[in-house]
Amino acid sequence: MPIFDTHAHYDSGAFNADRDAVLAALPAAGVTLVVNPGCDLESSRQAVALAERFPHVYAAVGIHPSDCGGCGETEFEELKALCRHEKVVAIGEIGLDYYWQDNPPREFQQMVFRRQIELALALDLPIIVHDREAHGDSLALVLEYPALRGVFHCFSGSPEMAEALIKRGWYLGIDGPITYKNARRAPEVAEVIPLERIVVETDAPYLTPEPFRGKRNDSRYLPYVIEKMARWKGVTPEELTEITFANGKRLFGLE
Repeated sequence: MPIFDTHAHYDSGAFNADRDAVLAALPAAGVTLVVNPGCDLESSRQAVALAERFPHVYAAVGIHPSDCGGCGETEFEELKALCRHEKVVAIGEIGLDYYWQDNPPREFQQMVFRRQIELALALDLPIIVHDREAHGDSLALVLEYPALRGVFHCFSGSPEMAEALIKRGWYLGIDGPITYKNARRAPEVAEVIPLERIVVETDAPYLTPEPFRGKRNDSRYLPYVIEKMARWKGVTPEELTEITFANGKRLFGLE
């Protein structure tokens, strides 16, 4: 049963020692599709380069809210050029991050987010949203654009926020934190997410699921996330694997 990891950062320095070996091993481990999102122009270029080298890897390109300081017309133009690559399937990881005090000002983050949303709409691409401690503004902003589509990566909002997004046709990304003991809200969110709106992610090298928490994450740990969500949704892990694979392909236009 093939698995689709819809969000993994294999361009990260955490994979410098064995990146090629890890990526080459994924299909034999059942992971036959991966989307690698960029967080700035350099990591977006690296994501495209990895997608060129590995048939099962696709790229998303974008400027993360924590990395958007100083972003202007030159950066937006380069981002637009990267989007022309045939293996770029989304704009991301983009959004709002109010957690870190030294991040760019909220208004500036919102401007950069809007510009990338408008680019996605112009190019008919989905977006991958990073939303940390910014649920209200993130939801309000994306709902301003009725034609916008995409996924809220590592969704951590309320069941009510999930329902508002689902009503608009959005997907919600489910990651390792659902396996943690302190995942109190996750079961409530799981109740309201229809199966056809779930995609699974690692966010590798981060957010490693139990029982491997603390180690470097990679796509081969996704079955632990799938197993937990399948239990909550009352389906078998095999059924959820098949459903989330189809969902990911539909989200990123890989059908």
